[in-house]
Amino acid sequence: MSNQANINFAPGSTVVYPTHGVGSIISIEKQVIGGMSIELLVIKILKNGMIVRVPTMKAHASGLRQLCSEEQINVAISNLQKKRPSKNVLWSKRAQEYETKINSGKPERIAEVIGELFHKAEDAELSYSERQVYRSALDRLASEFAAIKNIDEEKAAEQIEGFLQEAA
Repeated sequence: MSNQANINFAPGSTVVYPTHGVGSIISIEKQVIGGMSIELLVIKILKNGMIVRVPTMKAHASGLRQLCSEEQINVAISNLQKKRPSKNVLWSKRAQEYETKINSGKPERIAEVIGELFHKAEDAELSYSERQVYRSALDRLASEFAAIKNIDEEKAAEQIEGFLQEAA
C-alpha cells in the first residue's frame, strides 16, 4: 500500500470498524469517484456480512484499527467489574453518552456501558431501550473478545456476562 499511515491494513487482516464492529479486510481496490482515483479498503463485517468501503487515507480518521491485544481486552474486562455510582440523569442523555461510547469502538469504553447497565439491572429492572443498548454494547465487545480468544461470539458473550456475575 502506498499510504504509510495504513501500512497495517492488508487483505486478510482482522480489524475493528467502530460503528459496525469486527470485520475482515477482503481486498483493496481503486475506484474513480468525482474524477479522482481513490484507494479503498473493502471490509466484510463478520457479524452481519455487510460490506464497508473505507478510503485508505481516511482509515485512521474513521477509527479503523487492528484488534486490541489480549492485555487491552483484559483491561476492558476488568472495567466491567467496577461498580459505578448511579447517574441521576435523564435516560435520553445517558443513552446518547452510551451510544458515543459504543461507537468509539474502544473496548474499555464499551465495557463501561455494559458494566453500568448490568449493575443498574441488579437494583431495578432495565427498560426496553436500556436492554437494547446493553445488548448492543455486549454484542460489540463480545465480537472483539471472540476474535481475540478464537471462540464464537455467543460463548464470548456468556463469558463476559460470567465476569459480571462474579463481580456482583
